[in-house]
Amino acid sequence: MLAESVLEGLDPEQRAVAEAVKGPVCVLAGAGTGKTRAITHRIAYATLTGVVTPQRVLAVTFTTRAAGELRGRLRQLGAPGVQARTFHAAALRQLSYFWPRVVGGEPPKIIDSKIGLVADAARACRLSFGRTELRDLASEIEWAKVTQNRPEDYPAAVAGAGRRPPAEVVDVARVYAMYEQLRRERNLLDFEGMLELTAAVLTEHRDVANQVREQYRYFVVDEYQDVNPLQKMLLDTWLGDRDDLCVVGDPNQTIYSFTGASPSHLLGFTREHPGAKVVKLVRDYRSTPQVVRLANGVIGRAGGARHGLELVAQRENGPEPVFNEYDDEVAEADDAARRARKLIDEGVPAREIAILFRINAQSETYESALAAAGVPYVVRGAERFFERPEVREAVVRLRGAARAGADAETEGMGLIQTVRHVLSGAGFSDRPPEGAGAARARWESLAALAQLAEDMAADDPKAGLAEFVAELEERAAAQHAPPLEGVTLASLHAAKGLEWDAVFLVGLAEGTLPIVYAKTPAQIEEERRLLYVGVTRARVHLALSWALSRSPGGAQNRRPSRFLDGLTGKAATHTPPRADRSKRRPAKGPQPCRVCGRPLTAAVERKLGRCEDCPSELNEELLIALKEWRAQVSAEQKIPAYVVFTDATLQAIAERGPESLEDLARIPGVGRVKLDRYGDAVLALCGH
Repeated sequence: MLAESVLEGLDPEQRAVAEAVKGPVCVLAGAGTGKTRAITHRIAYATLTGVVTPQRVLAVTFTTRAAGELRGRLRQLGAPGVQARTFHAAALRQLSYFWPRVVGGEPPKIIDSKIGLVADAARACRLSFGRTELRDLASEIEWAKVTQNRPEDYPAAVAGAGRRPPAEVVDVARVYAMYEQLRRERNLLDFEGMLELTAAVLTEHRDVANQVREQYRYFVVDEYQDVNPLQKMLLDTWLGDRDDLCVVGDPNQTIYSFTGASPSHLLGFTREHPGAKVVKLVRDYRSTPQVVRLANGVIGRAGGARHGLELVAQRENGPEPVFNEYDDEVAEADDAARRARKLIDEGVPAREIAILFRINAQSETYESALAAAGVPYVVRGAERFFERPEVREAVVRLRGAARAGADAETEGMGLIQTVRHVLSGAGFSDRPPEGAGAARARWESLAALAQLAEDMAADDPKAGLAEFVAELEERAAAQHAPPLEGVTLASLHAAKGLEWDAVFLVGLAEGTLPIVYAKTPAQIEEERRLLYVGVTRARVHLALSWALSRSPGGAQNRRPSRFLDGLTGKAATHTPPRADRSKRRPAKGPQPCRVCGRPLTAAVERKLGRCEDCPSELNEELLIALKEWRAQVSAEQKIPAYVVFTDATLQAIAERGPESLEDLARIPGVGRVKLDRYGDAVLALCGH
């Protein structure tokens, strides 16, 4: 009965995956088609029907977040003992366990980042590189290692792959050779070496291989289109001569070939495993028919076969995607911020909105625009959530409270109130602090933990503090951070695997998407797949945009991405009128003090428009009235006070006493959106 209940609610294709409990199995899963649901139900059904015990299953994926999600779902389905890990985590666990037996001595130290060692190698070669170049060199060495190319093989490998090396080929090869020499001398091991060494230990020590293969008899590999040659070698070593393997992937989402990943393993699975069962998931439960239609249009123009993965929408109709053209990137960012603000006002949570771009350097313009519009945001890829000092402190407090029996002390309060009570000791309060600095960031982190407690209580009303702490510790181990309240800013690569109610795809111009250095047909097609990934992140609202020039006043010689050709139909196209440049955010440059004329560098000085020690008349009564008005607006609109206006902006208003909307617009922090929203009320307080 329990096993059969696992199959309930699955669509026919998902059920076919779940019931295919013996390998080999290949699942071609389109975006939003429920692949995680299918494979977790397959594992649960296999364990509940006695095909395999949970402890004999190894589910492999590419991110700790995805591994954590797999474990969580499997627990809920009644298969809590399944091991779900990344390739690197599984290899490290095995290598650490067997090291004393097969090698002995001091085990090597695992390095998280190559950059420091690459810098030492470059200096030893008497070569000088900047931080960005060192990062690119580290990535190039990683590519060489995952594709199993030694330093002496690197020049020929680069030529054969048509790669664009970050420096002269000879210099990269020299740095690569020195990197390997220093790594061995210092007894260090990078992630690629860890995979390679684990495979070598299993190959050379039959007793070790037998023990690992006895432990793991049932394999599931997610995102199989992203497997690189080194990971494939380790997987083959784990399998031995068995074929109880289920792979899941989407060739239309192959976007990491520059790192050595290859969809050939997924597409060639049936050649490697004749007789393998193949199931295609095409029912899209994520996006509206309008978004799905555009996604199919994007990938439908790709060169080569589409592998029969044309998505079929399952949701109700939604708004058509919009296509916007702007004079310049500043105007593009301003309008994205305005539209995000409007969505939030209409009830879309900020955490359910994302602005996605091709390269990380595009983030800064959107950060400025969102800040000017008073929209909170989170940059994906910044500091890891569970490594933040305030989060570490909070987890320690919660762990201590659980051990001390805080549930008993706060009996009747429930998990939500218990967690909030403990977090209050770390500085958490129901209302966020004013401003957007460190205090605000600290509050946001604690608020995310409080929200996680609410989510857990909703899923399991009987959950207590001990269960919540266990959930936090598992999430920390998997780096599975709870969502933070704010619009997400992320690159298209970083957005893979995620989804939002509303998505803005920005910077869709030739030279950016496809990126200027994508030259070969294969590289161009990978850029097209990036756009496909971006489109399929959206559930309901989708906006695509490009700018004709980089900066205000620049030559408007850009053109929309070739990938949009034939897709921007008149019904879906919107070209906004040329914006009044006087209302734009000014181009970056030194802002002079309005009193002494000295260039202003500190953020608070730029807000005030003067040096902190320059004289200025402050209307204290007006400042008090402005703060009282802001508190009222904050309460009515249920938004943080700083989102209305920061303290520095209110002080600047009280100092200058603007007499018109034009005067008010000249004050930093009063953007076009805030001028429209609050301008009349502020002028009324100023007596105008």
